[in-house]
Order: sequence, then C-alpha cells, then structure tokens
Amino acid sequence: MKEHMTWHNCFSSVRAWFCSVHEKRSYNTLRYPMTNRLLLILYPIFIVCMAELNQDKYPSKLVLFITDHPTIMLFNVLIAGLIFVGALLLFRSGWFSMLLESILYMALSITELFKYNTNGNHLIMTDMKLFRSVKSLTSFAYIKITPRLVLYISICAAFILLAFWFNPRLKMRIKLRKRLAPGLACLIACVMVVTVPAVSQPVYALFGLDTKEADNTFILNEKFDNNGFLAFFMQTGSENLSNQLEEPDDYKQDSDDTVKQYLSKEVPDLDFDNGVKPNVVEIMSESFADFRAFSDKLAELGYTDLDSYYSGLDRAASMGTEGTLIVPTYASYTVRTEFELLFGLPVKSLNDPNMPQRMLLTRQQPTVPSYYKSWGYSTAYVHPFQSIFYSRKRIYGQFNFDTMIFEDDFTVPTTTYGEYIDDNVVYNQIESLIASTNEPLYVHATTMQNHQPYTDGDSDDEFVNYLSRLQHSADGLADFLERLSQIDEPTIVLFVGDHFPSLRGDDGIYSQLNITSENCSTLYEQRYILWNNYGLDTSSLATEAVSAFYAPYLVMDLIDAPRDSFTQSMMNEMEVEPVYSTNYMPMQEADKKLDTLTYDRILGDIISPSALDVLPDPTEDTTETTTD
Repeated sequence: MKEHMTWHNCFSSVRAWFCSVHEKRSYNTLRYPMTNRLLLILYPIFIVCMAELNQDKYPSKLVLFITDHPTIMLFNVLIAGLIFVGALLLFRSGWFSMLLESILYMALSITELFKYNTNGNHLIMTDMKLFRSVKSLTSFAYIKITPRLVLYISICAAFILLAFWFNPRLKMRIKLRKRLAPGLACLIACVMVVTVPAVSQPVYALFGLDTKEADNTFILNEKFDNNGFLAFFMQTGSENLSNQLEEPDDYKQDSDDTVKQYLSKEVPDLDFDNGVKPNVVEIMSESFADFRAFSDKLAELGYTDLDSYYSGLDRAASMGTEGTLIVPTYASYTVRTEFELLFGLPVKSLNDPNMPQRMLLTRQQPTVPSYYKSWGYSTAYVHPFQSIFYSRKRIYGQFNFDTMIFEDDFTVPTTTYGEYIDDNVVYNQIESLIASTNEPLYVHATTMQNHQPYTDGDSDDEFVNYLSRLQHSADGLADFLERLSQIDEPTIVLFVGDHFPSLRGDDGIYSQLNITSENCSTLYEQRYILWNNYGLDTSSLATEAVSAFYAPYLVMDLIDAPRDSFTQSMMNEMEVEPVYSTNYMPMQEADKKLDTLTYDRILGDIISPSALDVLPDPTEDTTETTTD
C-alpha cells in the first residue's frame, strides 16, 4: 500500500510538473511574440547553415561560400523555408516543425559527411536505393563521431529546445482544413523543383546553380564545391530523374525491325576450338588497381618502391596476356563493373545508373552465364560478403547461376586478411568448384579483401595499408595460376580490378596527385590479365583499351564459343566503338546500336537472340497433367 502511494505521488508530481511547463509555454507564446517571430524567421537560415557547416566546414569557410555564392545560399534558404512553412501549416507547432526538418536536414548532412569520408563520393538521391543494405554499408563505412559533429548537433538541439520553451505556433483558430491545402502546396513545390524539368531548369538558372552534366566522380565533386551540399543534392536529383532511360524510337511500334537492324547478318558457325570447352574463371578483384601509372608523381611524394607491391601481379601477367579495360566507375559502385562483365552490355546505355541491376525486370536475364549454361557448362557465382548487399542473392538468382556462394556458404576453410575474407580463400573455393564439377565450369568471382577501410595495418598511411593488401592479393593470384597450370582440365582465367580504391580525405593520395576532372581518365583504366593452361593462342587480343563490357566477348572469341547474331554484332561493335563510357570520355555521343540492344535486353522484349531462347524457363511447370 505504501509503495502504491509512493508511485502515485511520484506520478502526480511529474504530471503537475508537465502541466506547469505546458502552462508556462502557453504563456510564453503570448508573452514573447517578437521572440517567437524571430525564431520562426531565423530557423530556415539556421538549419541551412548547420547542414552546410556539418560538411567538415569551419564558419569562415561557410562565410566564404556565402560571399562567393549568395544566390545559391538564398536558394537553399528558400527551399528550407518552404519545407518549414509547409510543416508549420500542417502541425501548427513551431518547435515540432523545426524538429522534423532538423532531423531531415541533419540526417542527410551526416550521411553525406560519412559517405564522402568513406569513398570520396558525394551523396546523391539515387543512393537512397541502398537503404535496405544499410546494415551491410555500416560494416565498412567510415563513421566517426567527431567533436565538431557533436557540437553542431548540440547547437541544433539547443535551438529546438529554445523554440520548445518559447513555443511559437500558428493561431489556434486556424482549422486544419484551411491549413492543409497551402501546407501541402509548399511541400509539393519543393518536390516539383526536383522532379519537374519545366520547373527545375528555370529555377536553377535563376539562382545560378552549377548544372553541367556530371559525367564522372570528379566532375561531381567540382559541382559539389560550386553548389554546396543542399543545392547539389537537389540538382543532381533532378539530373538523375531527367536522365531516366527512354525507349528507343519505334520500339513499341516495331520492336522486331528496330532491334534486328543492329544484329549481325553474318554469323560464323563455331562450336569451340577442336571441341574443347575450357573452364572459364572470371575474377573481378575488389579495388585492385595498378598505381604505377602515377609512379613519377608518387616518387615525388616518397612512394618509391611500388614494384615490390606488384611483383605478384607482374608474375601472373608473365604467365598470360595483359591488356586494358575501361571500367565504368571509380572508388565505389562495384556493381557497375560487375553488370558489364555479367551482361556484356554498357552501363552508359542505361544512362549511367549507380546500381544498374536494380533496373532489371523480374524475369530470367540474358546474362553471360546464361550463354555458358546453354553450352553445357555448370555456372557459379562467388562473393565473400553478405548476400543481401546490393540485393545480390535476390537479383542474381535470375542470372542462371547453378550455384551462388556468399560469405556463409564457403565449402573451404575461411580466413580473413584485414577485415574481410582473404582473396586466397576465394581462389581455393574456385579450385574446389573445378574439382567437384563434372561439366566444364563458368565461374564469376567478385572478391572483397581489398575493400576499404584501410585504417587497419602496420602503417598510419592508408595508402601503404592498401598497397600491402594488394600485394597479398597479387601474390595469391600468381600462386593460384601456378596451381591451375598443374591440373589436367583446360582452363582460362580473366582477372581485372573493378575500380581504383576509395582513399579518404581532402589530403588523400588522389588530392596529393592533383587529380581533377581534366586528368582523371587513368583512374578508369584497369589492367587485365588473360591466362590459360592449354596453349591457347591469345595473339588476336585487342592491343588497344576496350570497355569492360566487351571482356566476355574477348573470351568467347578466344575459345571459339558458338555465336548468335547478337554476340557477333557486339564483337563487330568492339572494332567500331572500342570504348563507350562517359566516365572515361565525358560528353561522348550516344551509340544508337549499343543503346538499342541494351534497352531490348534489359527493359525490352529481348528480341535479340540470347541463351534464354534455348534454356528452359524455370518459372514454367514442365510437369505433364492429364484430365479424365
């Protein structure tokens, strides 16, 4: 009984306190109208400044940006004001509206800060598609709670608490039905600025936003510096929406003729060289890149012994043939290069989406492994990371892989090197697959060992830690090829890095090398190695650089794999347009042939021939039924 009375008294005290606070806040609303008006007026300016300051900026940098770009800052404040007024009309409460907008703005600002510090790429709206993979992202994202971040969040909280106490709000007599339409109109206006070109283009021009097309990461970074965080986020969102893939002319009316005009009329009758079906091993090595392309500049910075890190790569190259592939990404978005290798299609033809696999229709896909499966191969996909990242398990299940192996599925002992599964484990798993498969094997492996962060290691220099990991991977590759040379199964191996690594910070190695949008093309060039153990003649390989999506056709050509009019047309196109990439060649004109064939296979009716024409549809029930 006594305990009950104690809890009752405690509850009554708390209730009385809340009532007194509520009464005081209601009094403050009436007693301090000028203070409340000032809080309401200042808030949009305040939250814009805090979101911009949070990008590792000091107040002096923000003042300099405002001085240099006053109209852009005005744009940011007006957008923040519209959002705030919209929330205020809907909820009446000033402090609550501030809380909602502050959560939105600071969440985006913090995400931008962490993303840029992780991989040197700025936040864009399409990154929101990765929300379902947020758990995977946090495993390697550079998330550091700095004193400056805590300070800025505390200042935001203090402003909201101040508003909570003085309690600015709309007049109580304005009913919801009178507030709803103008409130929604304010919010819709903000959405239209991003989504409707007829609105966004003149608005961006009026306020002087940098609207040049961002064809690669470095152009994007320059645009960020010109626009600041908030305007950049909105403008690139508009740009991504306006660049949505459009259906080719006449595709709906006459898709057959639209596609067939680009298919090869002459197709050689091939069925593998001397009937030999070699194992085809495709290794896309995470963040593997040869920095010796910058050896002179790196030597000036004190990095003078690069060859020692690449001795394994050179040993592997000496056993095979090497060349250059142009990859469609830098520092992140592995799935862009992976798409090109698995589909034999250019990302550029999809208007350069960051995650092209997310565009796929729910159906069996006309992939490269589908071809090998149709030729009697067993097909496998190996990736030593979480299956949910980029929704790989769900999406790649449509690619005609017989086996998919993720980090929890390895049948060989697993060890780590750094924070991720050792590349040697992947090589061992491939050997196991070859040994256990009766049919010839096609396997695509995307490694993980060399993924950022590079903070762990023997050095305080992230670049040195990266090179140490790469050395381990390269030595493992050479040993792997030597082991494969001893097996009695004909085998061909394609090895290539997916992109140059993400090395953080404004004082990172790329900044030290003074790489800009004017001289960044080398960062999209990846050295590849093509190796085989059965004396295959590789002298016909192209000596010039080609886009990564042509790599599957290089292999098919070498082994004299059967061709259809589509694969032959792609081989022909390699001679005409060897590189098709806006990242490597900004403002490159569209190739109507590649664009049409890509649309047809990804979003169209798959008029062009593919392995799906002969493979059974797994969604169809082939069981015979009888009726009485």
